[in-house]
Amino acid sequence: MSGTASRLRVGPGRVDLRLVFPATACWASAGLVVAAPGDAAATAIVLGAVAVVTLAWAVGHGAVRHVNQRAGGPSWPARLPGTVAVCCAAAALAGLAVAVQAPARYPDGVRTVIAEHEKVTARLTVASSAVPGPRAAFGGAPQLRFRATLTALEDERSYAPAPTSAETVGTGRTGLVVPVVVFARVAESPPRIGEEIRVSGTLVATDPGDAAAALLFARDAAEVLSPAPWWLAWANDLRAGFAAASGTLPGDGAALLPGLAIGDTSAVSEDLDSAMKLSSLSHLTAVSGANCAIVLALALLAAAALGLGRLWRIGAGLAVLGGFVILVTPEPSVVRAAAMATAVLVSGSMGRPGRGLSALALATLCLLIGDPWLSRSYGFALSVLATLGLLLFAAPLGRRLALWLPRPVATVLAIPLAAQLACQPVLVLLSPTLPGYGVPANLLAGPAAPLATIVGLAGCLLAPFLPWLATALIWLAWLPATWIAAVARTSAGLPGSSLPWLGGPAGVLLTVVCTAAVLGLLLHRTPLVLRILSAGLVCVTVGCTLGTLVGTGLGRAAVFPADWQIAACDIGQGDAVLVRDGDRVALVDVGPDPALLTRCLDTLGIDTVDLLVLTHYDLDHVGGLDAVIGQVGTALVGVPENAEDASLHTRLAEGGAEVREAARGDSGALGGLSWQILWPVRGSPLMQTGNPGSVTILFDGAGIRSVFLGDLNEEAQDALLAAGPIGQVDVVKVAHHGSRDQSSALYAHLRASVGLISVGADNGYGHPTLSLLEVLASTGTAVVRTDQEGLAVVAPTAGTSAVGQTSTGETTPGAAGRAALRVWTERIDNTPVGGTRVGSVGGSG
Repeated sequence: MSGTASRLRVGPGRVDLRLVFPATACWASAGLVVAAPGDAAATAIVLGAVAVVTLAWAVGHGAVRHVNQRAGGPSWPARLPGTVAVCCAAAALAGLAVAVQAPARYPDGVRTVIAEHEKVTARLTVASSAVPGPRAAFGGAPQLRFRATLTALEDERSYAPAPTSAETVGTGRTGLVVPVVVFARVAESPPRIGEEIRVSGTLVATDPGDAAAALLFARDAAEVLSPAPWWLAWANDLRAGFAAASGTLPGDGAALLPGLAIGDTSAVSEDLDSAMKLSSLSHLTAVSGANCAIVLALALLAAAALGLGRLWRIGAGLAVLGGFVILVTPEPSVVRAAAMATAVLVSGSMGRPGRGLSALALATLCLLIGDPWLSRSYGFALSVLATLGLLLFAAPLGRRLALWLPRPVATVLAIPLAAQLACQPVLVLLSPTLPGYGVPANLLAGPAAPLATIVGLAGCLLAPFLPWLATALIWLAWLPATWIAAVARTSAGLPGSSLPWLGGPAGVLLTVVCTAAVLGLLLHRTPLVLRILSAGLVCVTVGCTLGTLVGTGLGRAAVFPADWQIAACDIGQGDAVLVRDGDRVALVDVGPDPALLTRCLDTLGIDTVDLLVLTHYDLDHVGGLDAVIGQVGTALVGVPENAEDASLHTRLAEGGAEVREAARGDSGALGGLSWQILWPVRGSPLMQTGNPGSVTILFDGAGIRSVFLGDLNEEAQDALLAAGPIGQVDVVKVAHHGSRDQSSALYAHLRASVGLISVGADNGYGHPTLSLLEVLASTGTAVVRTDQEGLAVVAPTAGTSAVGQTSTGETTPGAAGRAALRVWTERIDNTPVGGTRVGSVGGSG
């Protein structure tokens, strides 16, 4: 085998793919196996056996030769068996890595706690910087999200007040290494990387392929048990000092600078983050692989200037690289860049200069074997693909563009174009859109990033020793950071900044084909027939995209059925659902962002909300309130948890709304629709606030019977069902974006025709979960998801029987069995689903 590998030479100008194929096989294997870790061992055995058999066959048939006299090495057929054997071996290693690591990620004790919904106290080691969560937006005690490793767990039922030291509680489950994402309130300062903390809360399982094995929702502030070790503490101090110094600067540059210099994105607001994404500049929001390359290059130049030998220079480079990774935190793109740089340095120390593509493939292979769950990380995929695009396409694109542009301009333009083309197939999975100004924005903002990184990092490192000089450097770095933010906001605000595109696997396939067509047009030596076909495909795609944009913008409201009764807005991870009868409109929750809600209301032609229901006070349900202040007639709200929640009532009242706390038994009318509040129970000491206290409302009449469950958890759903029969409904707004914390008994009782799931793409929580989708499937409920279908409206079908009412108050199907509904969405074709008909809008596919 080694002989075969050594003979796989490539000629001048050709691409060395010897390590690319095994890395790709390893990635594909890891991506599949992490979703079914129980099959990992069997997969590894089968793939390993295939590798051995293939290699034995190749040796027995003379396909593997240590000597080959032909120039250029053995032919492709002779190399194929060895290549297949190596790819199968790499894929087997990925399966073996999952088989070894999976039991520790999800041990039986943790499974039991999750299955029984136990309240637990957990000991954790913080693994990432904390990012502000929803509550920070209202000025209360901040809720933070951060990654951690769960090291000990104890049932709260047998938990006595724990000592403040870090010793292990004897009755708890200890020795754990479970990766979790923590949502916790912090009273004074956020947890720091490496600290050991204790929190009490509830564990919720994620999907098997998720990087975290569980989510921990803490009820109280985190208690610090022990500080970070010295080799992490220095970086924590530097990050905190730099963030504080940057926070004194004005504008968006102050929020963006810590991310550019040291990877701290906690100050980046949601609207700035959205602008960076729309303008394809999100890779500049935080430290990327390019930053690693800059820092390493400076370290090697400094070592050479000091006259150090080759080995000393390489050692110094590796030391600086390790320190930089610790300082900026090991995000996937940083780890990829560091592993690739290490491969290049090590090969250089052996007198074999590393090639970029081989180093990238080797780094990818090693990282995936070390952590197979990286295979499903969008950040890791985008980092690898962007680097791949630069290595393969930047130089030839630069040469081709130089035929029409000055060479310096062509070279600079080729870099973002190559990265954009390589990354776009993955980007459409995150959001089925194309950035209209991505390449120009990168062309304008890209040159400023290295200056912000280098100068900002220098200011960070000098702050403890020369604070006056550090302050000057931080101000200097603020200038390019402000420029980058200005470019992002300007390009995001231009017309056509986000062009519609086909989503899902079909969108990925179309993107790959179009990318190949663009490259076929731009690169040299493409056959004439292929150039003509590529030009035709590009023209057709551009025409369809522009037609979709115009059609969606101008014709969507006209295409929607005039008698639509329910509309689920596409507002990301949050809820905003409209109910209408004629010109009377109700809005259940307002989503996380006023801009997104405003866009939805404008699309549907809504300018007045007669009835507003705020189910509870999480940001993803009340963050968009500014979009309707002054337009609300009556507001039904839940019990406020604190002064910040109560201030929302004041703002609504000042805007002219009548504000009422809602509870079971309240009722009213919305045009020809009647409504009644089903939950919570007024005066009960239980489940009045938060998710369990979500205001639940039922609408009936005009052909559709619907219920909106807010974020009720399983316990609250069971209590709602026990409070009295609800009966069959036509539409249910599924609780909590499709989390797994659901009552199958409630959905079986409701027997809805359509289940609306308001959920954001790539939401990080695994919503909607497979278990919830299985529950809906078992009840015959057709699923409509805003992350896949976009804006969705529901209308009754004329001439069909709706749900009837019996004398006992229990609802039963009418003559047709269920109300026949029409569901129109933005992104899917006309397809009969259960008792519904799903339609497409705007020609988007």
